[in-house]
Amino acid sequence: MAGGVWGRARGAPVGALTLTALAEGIRASQGQPMRPPSKGPQPKPDCEPEAEPASVAAIPTAGQEPRSPPPEQESAPDRLHQVPQCSRAEGALADLALYTAACLEEAGFAGTQATALTLSSALEAQGVRLEDQVHALVLGLLAQVPSLAEGRPRQAALRVLSALALEHAREVVCALLPCSLPPDRVAAELWRSLSRNQRVNGQVLVQLLWALKGAAGPELEALAATRALGEMLAVSGCVGATRGFYSHLLLVLVTQLHELARGARSPDTPKVWTPSHPGPPHSHASCAVEALKALLSGDGSRMVVTCMEQAGGWRRLVGAHTHLEGVLLLASAMVAHADHHLRGLFADLLPRLRSADDTQRLTAIAFFTGLLQSQPTARLLREEVILEWLRAWQGDPEPTVRWLGLLGLGHLALSGRKVRHVSALLPALLGALGEGDARLVGAALGALRRLLLRPRAPVRLLSAELGPRLPPLLDDARDSVRASAVGLLGTLVRRGRGGLRVGLRGPLRKLVLKSLVPLLLCLHDPSLDAAESSEWTLARCDQALRWGLLEEMVSMAHYDSPEALSRVCHRMVHWYPSQVPRFLSQTQGYLRSPQNHLRRAATVLIGFLVYHTSPSHVTQDLLDSLFQDLGQLRSDPEPAVVAAAQVSSQQVALLARAHGPRQRLRLARPLLRQARPARTPPVYPDSPFRRRSFAGRWGCAGPS
Repeated sequence: MAGGVWGRARGAPVGALTLTALAEGIRASQGQPMRPPSKGPQPKPDCEPEAEPASVAAIPTAGQEPRSPPPEQESAPDRLHQVPQCSRAEGALADLALYTAACLEEAGFAGTQATALTLSSALEAQGVRLEDQVHALVLGLLAQVPSLAEGRPRQAALRVLSALALEHAREVVCALLPCSLPPDRVAAELWRSLSRNQRVNGQVLVQLLWALKGAAGPELEALAATRALGEMLAVSGCVGATRGFYSHLLLVLVTQLHELARGARSPDTPKVWTPSHPGPPHSHASCAVEALKALLSGDGSRMVVTCMEQAGGWRRLVGAHTHLEGVLLLASAMVAHADHHLRGLFADLLPRLRSADDTQRLTAIAFFTGLLQSQPTARLLREEVILEWLRAWQGDPEPTVRWLGLLGLGHLALSGRKVRHVSALLPALLGALGEGDARLVGAALGALRRLLLRPRAPVRLLSAELGPRLPPLLDDARDSVRASAVGLLGTLVRRGRGGLRVGLRGPLRKLVLKSLVPLLLCLHDPSLDAAESSEWTLARCDQALRWGLLEEMVSMAHYDSPEALSRVCHRMVHWYPSQVPRFLSQTQGYLRSPQNHLRRAATVLIGFLVYHTSPSHVTQDLLDSLFQDLGQLRSDPEPAVVAAAQVSSQQVALLARAHGPRQRLRLARPLLRQARPARTPPVYPDSPFRRRSFAGRWGCAGPS
């Protein structure tokens, strides 16, 4: 083998001496059969190298005369270790080279262990312990590996690294970690070589886990450990070495992402990371994500990675404000596709729920909440213990903890277990409906809806409790809250269909009639979720109350049909005559809405209600108030509202005249002088606001 392949040992630390000795041994073994070293001279190989490198020439084989080191090596006192000059050390290293070359012919644990033993013996012969020289040996490997040829020469160097890690994994990891930040190609190769050796990869992964947790070094060491884990876990078969601490490693990686998202460890970490624009090529967040993907994929949970990609879970995990949502998505994906790890995760989560570190505690609570979706996992703890946690979190001053607790209660309500203490938690759920945080309100509405889906749900109790609380949420300014509240009402109606036919005294029937006007106006909501939820709820009401207006509901929702609205108003007025003043008063309140579409929809609804109303069902004061508010809309900045207000005002005036002279409105003189015309149906111009049709929904072009 030509000596030029090996390059020059610069600085020549102890690791460089070892490698050059290895090289000499390999070269000698290829030129002649292997035999134990002897004091006498050895026969020369048949093929002489073209040029003897200085690093090899400095290491005599057994029986050769030692040569003086080159000037470059003599002038390196500032290096990590100076080259030993005693013949005893040179002989020990020559023996090491011969034995290591022989070990290369063997595979597995025996060769690695023998190399470690020989290294230790060689250094002990010099009066130093191997563990004291591990750092220097690793640095020597880092210096020499780039100049080694692919194949057996480089494998020899990597075998020495594995031999060191076998007995001194902590020292090897501590020596390699500083070389991983910033990323280094040679260090990455060394990490991958350790990963391929099944005898040492488990020990190295454990040491990296401790470094990642911050227990074995400063914060930068944890960041370097993240990169090293990504390199090792990407090697096929390495994830099997995490048996026994897989769940712990996964939680540590997810918690590391939380810390990075908060900027606690890396202020320059991008706040937003997407697969199409990952930011810096070696950003800490992206490295942690890649390590997590490798950990999941290497264990056969590729579907978890795919689900996270499709749901945007990885992007959420690295977001400063969306990390916990990403944790919830990860837990849901693991419940669906990696249930063999749920027991270990559940066991590792319990101590973290009491952690004093906020990032660790919040991540654990989010994971715990997500795992409650798995019924077998939820059965690992007694119901009382789980409910105790959820009840305690409702009293936490941190809104995020209360939000996660409400989500956990919702997951628990869907489980097949008989929850005996849900009634004790109802005050917390109902109290959360008045929270200012939309996440808390949405989680409480979701938990109540899941509770209604259970067999023998307390429909009557919830109808009575939600009577004063739910109607204000139907008009909430937050789109998500509005849509969830409408959906909860629809679920309540579906579960309580029998009670709706008892009579007006039923709490659910009262709630439906109180919510009818907001539901009709919500069909015109710009939020697609709220509009579709309202359509679904009205269909449930139509089925439960036997209105027979399902076709009209669909026409109103998708085509804004005034004819359909007229038929609905006719049914409302004639079926519930005592509720007509309430219907008109509720609709009147929407005339002051800041949203143009809502003001116009309320104006049109008043016109049709008044047209179908009998004069005996309304009072003079109500008509005066309606006429006054509609008159103020004649100066509205939206032309469509002005046009609708003029038509509805005429309907109110006609209804007032039908009352007779004693119940006449205070109308303007031109209207008073006119004769009493017959009450004709109102005709409104087409709405300028976008209609929700099937063509527009699917991106198809409408009729020209």
